[in-house]
Amino acid sequence: MRIGELAALAGVSVRSLRYYEEQGLLTSTRSAGGQRHYTQDDVERVAFIQRLYTAGLSSRTVTELLPCLDSPSDENSDAAMERMAKERDRLSTHIEDLLRTRDALDVLMVAAQAHRDARQTAA
Repeated sequence: MRIGELAALAGVSVRSLRYYEEQGLLTSTRSAGGQRHYTQDDVERVAFIQRLYTAGLSSRTVTELLPCLDSPSDENSDAAMERMAKERDRLSTHIEDLLRTRDALDVLMVAAQAHRDARQTAA
């Protein structure tokens, strides 16, 4: 199938498919005229890639997880689980940092409101 058909079936843009190829996440064969051609299996592959991106994973991490799709084995599955656990830990740390930042902003907002109220009372 051609790139437009894959895009429609997978529910992604043609631009996304080109990006996936640039990142080495997806491959195609080329016709004599240079048109990309994909297989039906690529629809499932793109859906899998989309799920990984939706989970907040980078292209590099997605690349590290694809062996569990391309060559299923206990070893590849274990490596994928370990990598996803690292990503989850990274996200958890980021969330904690964001919560601390939000809490610091809340403190500043309370102080600013108190300052405003005091200024209005004095006037």
